[in-house]
Amino acid sequence: MGPAAVVEGAIQGTATALKAARLAGLLAYDELLLLGMRRFHGPWRTRFAKVFTWAGDGRSWAVAGVALVATGRQTGAELALRVGVGSTLGALAAQVLKRTLNRARPTRAIAGFQALAEDPDAFSFPSGHTAAAVAVAVTLAGEPWGAGPLALLLATGIALSRVYLGAHYPFDVLVGGVVGAGAGAIARATVSELLD
Repeated sequence: MGPAAVVEGAIQGTATALKAARLAGLLAYDELLLLGMRRFHGPWRTRFAKVFTWAGDGRSWAVAGVALVATGRQTGAELALRVGVGSTLGALAAQVLKRTLNRARPTRAIAGFQALAEDPDAFSFPSGHTAAAVAVAVTLAGEPWGAGPLALLLATGIALSRVYLGAHYPFDVLVGGVVGAGAGAIARATVSELLD
């Protein structure tokens, strides 16, 4: 191996080490933000956060879909299909990423840390609740009765509740939101194409 190859190898090694250091710094900051959220804990906030988390469960999206179908209107059925497809795609994409990336939940990664709600599984990144909620918000954007802004407000509450309760790091919900936005856009396009 010549001197040029040694230098090139050293440069690549240094670049890899810098990337790893940046990621470690980002994850450390993420942990600090999560721990900083603890200062806001209080009994009524915890109850409120648990309600938001419950609203982000798959059962809640199924109930919302059934309620939309029950309106008996074509628009309701189309929105129900969008909500179902969007929330399912968002949750599935999040689960695939969780099983691939394997980031441990805060309760398993931070010594002495206790979440305020039970963790649904071992992995944290990205947030499935947030992905599904943001997907629903995107599918409802521009619909009558302020459905889009209300769904976005709900999605924001769900995302914040996941960090507040200690189930996720802030970066988990941020990426969950991005995954959900993509899933919601796919659901809108797919359902519209199917029904046209």
